[in-house]
Amino acid sequence: MDIRQLTYFITIAESGSFTRAAAKLHIAQPALSIAVKKLEQQLEMPLFHRGDRKIALTHEGEVLIQHARLILQQVEDARIAMAELKGLQKGEVRLGVPSMLGSYFFPEILMGFKSRYPNLKLTLVEAGTQSIRQMLLNGELDLGVIRSADLPDSLEAEPLLTSEMVAVVSPNHDFAQLPSVSFEQFFSQELVMFKQGYFHRDYLDSVCQTHKLKQNIAFETNLLPMILSIIRQEFAISALLEMVTRHEPGLTAIPFDEPVHLNLAIAWRKNGYLSLADRAFMEFIKAHQRHRRPHSV
Repeated sequence: MDIRQLTYFITIAESGSFTRAAAKLHIAQPALSIAVKKLEQQLEMPLFHRGDRKIALTHEGEVLIQHARLILQQVEDARIAMAELKGLQKGEVRLGVPSMLGSYFFPEILMGFKSRYPNLKLTLVEAGTQSIRQMLLNGELDLGVIRSADLPDSLEAEPLLTSEMVAVVSPNHDFAQLPSVSFEQFFSQELVMFKQGYFHRDYLDSVCQTHKLKQNIAFETNLLPMILSIIRQEFAISALLEMVTRHEPGLTAIPFDEPVHLNLAIAWRKNGYLSLADRAFMEFIKAHQRHRRPHSV
């Protein structure tokens, strides 16, 4: 096996087709087929089920692809490390953040970091924490924000912030004058929610299961501005991090009777390589948090 063969193998598996894989790799399809056939001969086992229209991995292929992805990621880590030893001045931080943090917590950090390190590139991906976790494991992201409770063994993390989740309604809603609301009151209302896979939706789903409550979801969207608009126009209510209501007019935040505090962490692959750019970003976040007031965000 060599790196080229493993690259071909992964591209075919992800494309589901030799034709599409050959186009992505910019090589002729017959050459790609020959290369994979040689790999299968070396291993003395088939890696693909070859159908008329689509191919699929065999059991042996499923086992190999896990190792192949790790090998290619380690090769890329080594390339970055060697480039840094030669004094490479440029680098990239690939960061995954949930929508609310991307809109209300990270802009100040990102702008400050870019001002200090103008030659470094920042790539920000907004997604649900389940997707962020998987992208970290796949090597698509260097750093990602997830719930501390969702940390798998293959990731390492450092605490980032603790934030309260509150019910969010329009100022004219019946709940707006209440000092707090129960889960029963909240779930009795029509709701606008993020889709499953986002940390606050996953938490509320677990609350429903624990308390044997049923959600009345009228709207489901991953677009935070749409959620805020629906709340303001009194079509539904939601639950968001308290930091959102501090920055958005026309919303009323009400704590739950049982206060909900979510602990969020910034995570990375346990066996991955954190580049100089990634480490500089981590140190910048730590310094930023130290200069904030010592209470929860």
